[in-house]
Amino acid sequence: MKFTTKHLVLRPWVESDAMWLYHYAKNPKIGPVAGWPPHESVEDSKQVIKTVFSKEETYAIVFNGKAIGCVGILIYPDGNHYWGEGNGELGYWIGEQFWGLGLVVEASKRLLEHAFKDLKLTNIFATFKEGNNQSKRVLQKLGFDYYDELYNVDYRNTRRRQWKTTKYRCTKTINLF
Repeated sequence: MKFTTKHLVLRPWVESDAMWLYHYAKNPKIGPVAGWPPHESVEDSKQVIKTVFSKEETYAIVFNGKAIGCVGILIYPDGNHYWGEGNGELGYWIGEQFWGLGLVVEASKRLLEHAFKDLKLTNIFATFKEGNNQSKRVLQKLGFDYYDELYNVDYRNTRRRQWKTTKYRCTKTINLF
């Protein structure tokens, strides 16, 4: 499936996106705050495309022909948590040079519309790591409401580096547009 917005195309990841994925995902400001390690090579990025980014409802955020980030609606067991039947989890990231331009909000709005209208999901949850104020701001702009807190172990599976994560919930009653 493919979606368009005013500035973006959302489409499935393809192996030829690996160069751009590596370019943005090697940045240590991107992955660790989202819970995954920085990419170490184009081959590493190809492997992520074949595995993690091949899951249903996971899309490349494409701007001017380049994959600059990712957005997805994760439905258990593809998500990080089980949110209950008929619910999903919004996940996203974007290359640092595109922070603050509203592109993640634009991509997420389109995907939320798809999640509620086409996938018939009831609630969408999202989490962000404590201190990730950019992600918190995205969720606020999308109209998500604070719901609860939970604790996660980081991507290295290191218990001493637990992250406090705040859950936000978006329901059909929120006007997305």
